[in-house]
Amino acid sequence: MVVAALRRVTTVFGTAEELTREAALATELRSLPRPSLLGQPLQATGKVAKGLAALGIATHGDLIEHLPHSHRDRRDARKIGSVGVGEEATVAVTVRSVTVKPMRDRRRKRAEARVFDESGPMLAVWFNRPWVARELSEGTQVLLHGKLRRRNEFWVTEHELVGQGEAPVHTVGLVPVHPATAGLPASVLRSLVWEDYGLLRHAVEPLPAALRVAERLPDRPAALAGAHFPDSEDEEAGARRRLAFEELFLLQVATGARRRHRREGRRAAPLATGGLLTESWRDALPFRLTGDQDAACADIDSDLGSERPMQRLLMGEVGSGKTAVALHAMLRAVDNDRQAALMAPTETLAEQHLITLDRLLGGLAPVELLTGSTPAGRRRELLSRLASGELGLVVGTHALIEDPVGFRDLAVCVVDEQHRFGVRQRAALDAKAPGGLAPHVLHMTATPIPRTLSLTAYGDLDATVLRELPAGRRPVETYVVDGSRARARAYERIREEIAAGRQCFVVCPLVEESEALQATAATVEAERLQRTEFRDQRVALIHGQMATSQKQAAMRSFAAGEADVLVATSVIEVGIDVTNATVMLIEAAERYGLSQLHQLRGRVGRGEHKSVCILFGDPKLPRLKAIASERDGFRLAEVDLDLRGAGELLGTRQSGLPEFRVARLPDDAELLERAHAHAGALLERDPALAENTLLRDAVIARFGSDLDPIPA
Repeated sequence: MVVAALRRVTTVFGTAEELTREAALATELRSLPRPSLLGQPLQATGKVAKGLAALGIATHGDLIEHLPHSHRDRRDARKIGSVGVGEEATVAVTVRSVTVKPMRDRRRKRAEARVFDESGPMLAVWFNRPWVARELSEGTQVLLHGKLRRRNEFWVTEHELVGQGEAPVHTVGLVPVHPATAGLPASVLRSLVWEDYGLLRHAVEPLPAALRVAERLPDRPAALAGAHFPDSEDEEAGARRRLAFEELFLLQVATGARRRHRREGRRAAPLATGGLLTESWRDALPFRLTGDQDAACADIDSDLGSERPMQRLLMGEVGSGKTAVALHAMLRAVDNDRQAALMAPTETLAEQHLITLDRLLGGLAPVELLTGSTPAGRRRELLSRLASGELGLVVGTHALIEDPVGFRDLAVCVVDEQHRFGVRQRAALDAKAPGGLAPHVLHMTATPIPRTLSLTAYGDLDATVLRELPAGRRPVETYVVDGSRARARAYERIREEIAAGRQCFVVCPLVEESEALQATAATVEAERLQRTEFRDQRVALIHGQMATSQKQAAMRSFAAGEADVLVATSVIEVGIDVTNATVMLIEAAERYGLSQLHQLRGRVGRGEHKSVCILFGDPKLPRLKAIASERDGFRLAEVDLDLRGAGELLGTRQSGLPEFRVARLPDDAELLERAHAHAGALLERDPALAENTLLRDAVIARFGSDLDPIPA
């Protein structure tokens, strides 16, 4: 790379000093890498030190891993005579004279240099940078980058002196632009990285040589060089592909090792099939399970019959019947004289699960609720029944994993909306199983997840998908509207539905990630609607900041038909099942993701009546156009991934979904599939990575804080 950069200077100025440089570089490259040099701290002071600290750059290794987000194309060094007014360009010139002049406000100064090349003269101007004059003298050769503002007056943004054998990094070639911060501009970062260019060869190569050959990947030092200072777009693209593949491959190895560790590290109690309770429950259901539900139950039966702990992800379309499948798994535990627990991320959702399970069970077995709001006396009673084994089924929040909670024989755990729980929280529930056994775990999500995200966020789980909707589910007509006339018509439509005996939801906007602010917005809107548009109707309110008893009362009231309109926050996104509700009105719909809008829309259309979803927002927004035209949740998830990217869709802070530095999803979906295949094959041959220690070290360094350790 250094040699190539010097050749660019040769093209412009015709020097020959690169030959000496090339020989010195060849000698340097023959020496052995010393990775320890990358761990040495950077020496910096003042604003540079503060800026580096703000960017999390402490060592030389951190610096060379701080990759540019883009490159400026400055490969075409122009002649002065070819640059037109208003054009941005790089010119190679010789200085004839230089002066410093005051600017208009007299407090600042500018440097002016009269320069020339074979096509003619020009005046180069540096505003508020008089110190430049000290660098220049008659005969100095310099590269200037900037814009010709007036005839023969060139306003300089960056410049570099040449002639001392140093390659230009700011003004010629594909110039990297690194993520910068206050006090540390991209130009300074570029210089710092260039100063450390010789250290790139010390970068550790974690990928096996055979894998690099199979995928035609450059080695890591070459990839880092090509990422920072490429000579062509192809070289930059190849470097990015290599580094993106590495990120995805390390993750796939980590999740694959975690999957193997979970399967082989602990035993689970195998559960026999054909239990009386499970069979009686299925026979008593007032509906037939769909084909997808039957297939999911068969997958779960197979898992539960093994000593390998089940780790299965159940993804379901809105209203596809995930809870019935989960109950099937839980009843298998009770049939085997063991216990089952369902953990939900919020009290509202846990309460809704309790209602749904009660209804599905029809009195065949008791199920209880344990949350942070459970009264002390009731809590002591439930803990005693769980410890003795008298209570076989329990639903709760994170209160289930607190120290005082003990199970006699926990065999099955269902974790709903599992991406909202951290690894440690799920591990704490796992630890509730007695005697060193691991529980069988079923993870559920109401968010359809594209395969791309499934491999990254849930690559350590087996996946089962419910796409088929139960008989009787009606499609929901969806409209995106804006303006006062549309709003008046929407309220009129709601009043018409209420007059026909139906009920409606009004969801208040997600102003920001604050339940308290959402609660305030919902409260204000409920009061406004009761005074104005729905003054003759019964308006109820529910939000996450209400006491459990208040939320339960509001839901019971709405479910019983005692309220016509339920004003709510997004707490009703999942788990709410009121078959008489036929209108979903969502304010500020552009503030929600597609999957969340689809979940909210799924709260209506559950009964025999025609239903409608009305979204207030800009009808031209791609996200809202998609929700209006598409009913398939998995297709919408793909669109959402394209529009927002993986990090925003699930949140990079959620366990299992790292924040990639190079890889871009869904753009790199094909690369992810290849990384997944290679990782699986490698772990089959070397499950403990005993023969790939550098790879093992890289996996643990990158993902060790979030994933179970790779077994030695």
